[in-house]
Amino acid sequence: MTRAWSTYAGVMQDEYRTVARTGVHETEVNRSRFLCALAPAATEQEAQEFIAGVRKEHADATHNCYAYVIGADAGVQKASDDGEPGGTAGVPMLQMLLRRDMRYVVAVVTRYYGGVKLGAGGLIRAYGGSVGEALDALGTLTRKRFRLATVTVDHQRAGKVQNDLRSTGREVRDVRYGEAVTIEIGLPDSDVEAFRAWLADVTAGTAGFELGGEAYGDA
Repeated sequence: MTRAWSTYAGVMQDEYRTVARTGVHETEVNRSRFLCALAPAATEQEAQEFIAGVRKEHADATHNCYAYVIGADAGVQKASDDGEPGGTAGVPMLQMLLRRDMRYVVAVVTRYYGGVKLGAGGLIRAYGGSVGEALDALGTLTRKRFRLATVTVDHQRAGKVQNDLRSTGREVRDVRYGEAVTIEIGLPDSDVEAFRAWLADVTAGTAGFELGGEAYGDA
């Protein structure tokens, strides 16, 4: 299984949810077209760059409204109505992301006006609903917190250790060869002590083991 990793500074949440992939989902409400573009975003800068890209692609649209949530703790939240009546577009989009417990995600809803006014309630339902439908269409994934660790082992034992790690489902993030072999892995906090004992057993106590920081990996 392949995991995507991201490091995170601050208080670590045990897990968070994000959109599974970048994509666009279109809906139509009273002849207005609503195109919701969703993407994972590791930083606020990534979110802003994605928004700028959508705005450039749909420069002729009536509105390009957006919302994003950055941080596993939802520490950064931004929304824009882009000319729609205040609180009828960006806020309901943001509320939908938060209602679905989405993190590290950016949503841009592009509207092409169809000639029929929707009213405030209609706009709120259309923009929020567009994000909800896009999340359903593109899918979500859960990323769990892992502890990073480094294993150092001699060349003679390195192959067996790597095979054993993979066969037991542990994630090998990187392998470097020098005087010894350095293997970077990710472990759930609850597995650290059991892993330390296992490693000592399979290498006759010859392997080095060093705990590092924390990161998130796909569950």
